[in-house]
Amino acid sequence: MTDPKPESRSSAIAAAIILVAAGLVIYFMPTVVLWLGNYSPYLATAVGICLVLAFFVVFWLRARYQRSKGR
Repeated sequence: MTDPKPESRSSAIAAAIILVAAGLVIYFMPTVVLWLGNYSPYLATAVGICLVLAFFVVFWLRARYQRSKGR
């Protein structure tokens, strides 16, 4: 059995960290949005949108980084 390449191992670790962080954000998002909704429904909406978009932005930035490295 051969060892996986260091690049694939670091990619898997990075993806796991990103998914765990995103899972935590999505888990706590309803509580945060409801709390902010007590002050302003517009603020709660904006924060909710930003949290969801942040998930996609992280993967977009990671893809750009990997493309620049030629992987």
